[in-house]
Order: sequence, then C-alpha cells, then structure tokens
Amino acid sequence: MLAEGSLILLLGFALLLVLGAPLAVGLGLVGAIVILREGLGIMSVPTNVYTGIAKYPLLALPVFILAGMIFERAGVAERLVRFVSVLVGKRAGGPAIVAVLVCMFLGGISGSGPADAAAVAMVMIPGMAAQGYPREFSASLIAAAGSTAILIPPSLAFIVYNILVPQASIPALFAAGLIPGVLAGLALLVPVLYLSVREGWGRDAMPAEGGFWRTFREAVWGLIAPVIILGGLRLGLFTPTEAAVVAAFYGLFVGLVVYRTLDLRRIYQVLVESAEISAVVMIIIALASVFAHAGSTLGAFDAFAKLLLGFTASETAMLAMIMVMLLIAGMLLDAISIFLVFLPILLPIMRTFNWDPVWFGVLLTMNLAIGQFTPPLAVNLMVTSRIAGVTIESTVRWVMWMVGAMLIALVAVAAMPSLATWLPRRLGY
Repeated sequence: MLAEGSLILLLGFALLLVLGAPLAVGLGLVGAIVILREGLGIMSVPTNVYTGIAKYPLLALPVFILAGMIFERAGVAERLVRFVSVLVGKRAGGPAIVAVLVCMFLGGISGSGPADAAAVAMVMIPGMAAQGYPREFSASLIAAAGSTAILIPPSLAFIVYNILVPQASIPALFAAGLIPGVLAGLALLVPVLYLSVREGWGRDAMPAEGGFWRTFREAVWGLIAPVIILGGLRLGLFTPTEAAVVAAFYGLFVGLVVYRTLDLRRIYQVLVESAEISAVVMIIIALASVFAHAGSTLGAFDAFAKLLLGFTASETAMLAMIMVMLLIAGMLLDAISIFLVFLPILLPIMRTFNWDPVWFGVLLTMNLAIGQFTPPLAVNLMVTSRIAGVTIESTVRWVMWMVGAMLIALVAVAAMPSLATWLPRRLGY
C-alpha cells in the first residue's frame, strides 16, 4: 500500500492537472508541500531546482531548439521539397510522399516535431490543396510525419531520456532511434498511397521546375547537415552538446551566406522565440526535480511500480499495459512532460523485467511520437491545423489512419527489439 505522504504526492499532482494547473506548477507545488509535510528539509527545494537543470547534456537542448528554428527560417524545407519532388516524380500520391520524406529528413536536423511539421506545412499544404488533397488530410499527414523528428537523430526527447536514464547514452539512443524512426515514416506511406489511389489525389502533380541537378544544388546545403551532425558524433569530433552548437552555426551560415534568407531582424526573432521555448522546458525540468526528490525519498515511485506489478506477472501484458497508458498520456501531455512524470514510476518496472534501457527508451518515444498528432492535445496537429486553416476536430477521421500505421511500427519494434538495438551494438555504443 502507498503511504499517506505518497498518496498526497500522486493524488495531489493528479488533482492539480485536472483543475488545469500548468504542469510545472503542479510538479513543483505538490513536491514542495510534501517535502515540508514530511520534514525532508525545505532547503532541498531550491537545491533540487538547481541540480535538476545543472546537467551538462541539457546544454544541448536549447541549442538544438535554436538550430531547428534557424534551419526552418533559412528556407531549407522549401528547397528540400523541390528536390524530393523531382525524385518522386509525377504519380498518384506524389505530393503526400514528398511531405513524408521531407519531414523525415528534417527530423535529422531539428530534433523537434512541431518545428519540423511547421516548416513542411508552410510549404506543402497550399500545393497539396491544389492537387485535390483535403486540407484536413494534409494537416494530419504532416503532423504525423513530423513526429518522426523525435525518433530520427538528433532527438530532443532522447536527450531528456538520457538525463533520467544515464545508463542509456545519447549516442546509443540516437543510433537506436534511426531504424524505428524510418520504419514509422515508411509505415505512413501505406495509408497515403492507398487513400491517394482510391481518391485520385495528386495525379496531376508536376515535379518541381529546374530538374535534378539544379534542385540538388539548391538543396545540398540542407542535405549535408545531418551528415555533419551525425558524422561528427560518430567520428568523435564533438559531443552531442557540441554537435548542437555546430548545427546552429552551420544553419546561420546557410541562412546568411548561402541562401541569404536571414537578416539581423529575423535572427533576433529566432533567438527570442527559441529562448522562450527553452525557458519553458527548463522550468518544467527544474520543478520536476523537486517532485522526483519527494517521490524517491518517500519511496512513492517504487510503491506505485509494485502496485502495477501486482496486476500481472506477465512481461508481455505489463509492456502492453505501459504502452496503452503512455498512448493515453501522449494525447494529453507533451513528450518531455511525460518522461518527467512517468519515468520515475516505470524505471523500477524496467529493472524488474531486465529490459534494455535503450530499447525501452525507443518504445516510450515512439508512443510519445504518436501522441504528438493524436487529439485532444496534439502539439504537431495544433501547428499544422492552424497553418491549414482547419479545426483539430475535422482531422480526426484522417488522423486515425496515421495512428494505425504508426502503431504497426510500434508493435514491430516491441516484438523485435533488434530493430532498435542492432545499430547501437554495430557501432559499438
């Protein structure tokens, strides 16, 4: 049974969420109240706020957010769309295929689902509408394809997971996410092709003007960005944090010197917006540390994990139960918040069944990727729906196709862990 202090911690947090309190407030307030009530030392509150964000790997988080926004504003997505359109050619479903492939590629630059989805939606949705695609479908598809950004390295979600599960290194997580991320993106092509052929969408789409070599020369600066980031990590030229800095400066070079799409005013706007996003994330992480300290000290998380283990001794049933729980949570909370709230509870279960922490991290992230485009709180879908000028409610009939496709990819990775663990082991991580 859970002790009284543990019940106050968990139920109090749930109550504040139901009442609409911001996540950071709920975590910090309930954690501080329990610390005071249980006499755990009031000075542990500011100490944990500081130590929660005073971690070297977290430096990569705001810099990758900045790098993703720089590439978005530099016009890389537009040039990639033209190049991929030439490769795909004129066929039924061509524009939708282009949208999925470009989203997957941009995921190797930004690491952020909303930024990825926004960049592609701005370029693709008007053209797809002209080819007969319903705007609701286009918004759903791009939101789903953009979610692969938190799987395909570099991934902001994996950086946060590493903070909470340090035995899973960032290079190993980045490598582990590549095959599942590509698999999730390719799974989306199945409903895309079926619906496009059935409805006759995109049959008259013409490839971008300029031919292969011209569009390749324009897009090559974006094409080599993941090579620089991931190649440098693999060769040991820089750490993940240094890779984020390299990505940001490379994006500035492309935007200022090559494409000349950035000026001082736009750079200032990018700096302000990325700082605001980073500050929100850091505040949540800092106050989550107070909640985590209270829960771990009282043994609340271990007790709750034992409660879950009491429902079943079956490894498969437990994994399925966790996946369903996270899918539901992903519809209500963002990925980083879910990691901070649920991982302290799930880690004892992971250790009980001796699950590979890298594989487990990939499974959790795939669940959260699905949550990014599944209503009601679907951050990617909010972005693409706003750009498309449609309501989230009107996208549900199309979103379900995308959810089904990515669930198949999720089940495949759960059933065959080697899809996530083979590449890290091959690379020696």
